[in-house]
Amino acid sequence: MGSRRRNTQPTATDDWLVGRDRHCEAAERIYAAAADLMSRHGYEAFSIDALAAAVHCSPATIYRHTGGKTAIRDAVMGLQAERILDSVREAIAGLTGPERIVIATTVALQRLRADPLAKIMRSMTTPPGNQWLTDSPVVTRFATEMVGLSTPDPLAAQWLIRTFLALWYWPLKDADAERDMVHRFLGPPYTVHPNSAAQAPRLS
Repeated sequence: MGSRRRNTQPTATDDWLVGRDRHCEAAERIYAAAADLMSRHGYEAFSIDALAAAVHCSPATIYRHTGGKTAIRDAVMGLQAERILDSVREAIAGLTGPERIVIATTVALQRLRADPLAKIMRSMTTPPGNQWLTDSPVVTRFATEMVGLSTPDPLAAQWLIRTFLALWYWPLKDADAERDMVHRFLGPPYTVHPNSAAQAPRLS
């Protein structure tokens, strides 16, 4: 008698999340596994089935706790961005105007280039095509905090996002020259004026 093929798909009895009130714990575990898979294989190769296998649960459980592929992508990016933002917050504490922008940009670029988030983001979009990065609420919030205006200025944040992404995608080979470029051309537009928090670059 031939042996029966064993079913390797998770069942209700071996799905570690079924019947448990562990939504936050489940989401954290799923996001951690998703970040690892995306950083190693890229976003396009990432799938809910592969993620379910990595965390030993069913695809239905993944959808129930964290949503689909796009929702997981955004959550993973948000979590990674918060880690980078923590370093930036510490570096720019008490700073305003051009100095704040220059330091924030420099520190964020250093962290981003050394972080797995860079691999994830690069696999998700090819400049200047997909606009999900520039339209992302997470990225916009990140930029708004970096600018540090008492009254939020959407144009100032969007200018910083686009300049920052350009520096990330097309870095200068000479790190000193890149720092000088940031000091000379990115910082000055955010000079603090008496009657306004800052002046964003104006587009004619």
